[in-house]
Amino acid sequence: MTTAEDIIEGETARLRPAGVPTLKPAQHPAGPFEAAAAKPSARDALVTGLLVIYPAFAAVAAILAGLFLAGAGSV
Repeated sequence: MTTAEDIIEGETARLRPAGVPTLKPAQHPAGPFEAAAAKPSARDALVTGLLVIYPAFAAVAAILAGLFLAGAGSV
């Protein structure tokens, strides 16, 4: 069974000599920071337009439906 004394006194810390180089850095950054830019297509423009326009139409439709249900449509 391993005791605390074995862990503490078992091995001493070994330091790296000053002249030894450190680990080499990664060849590419982690994550999608430098993603290759794809050429935009008509499909991308259509999807972006729908994502912008659809909520605006939905908001107007919700306001009109609310006014109609509240009885403001008869004015």
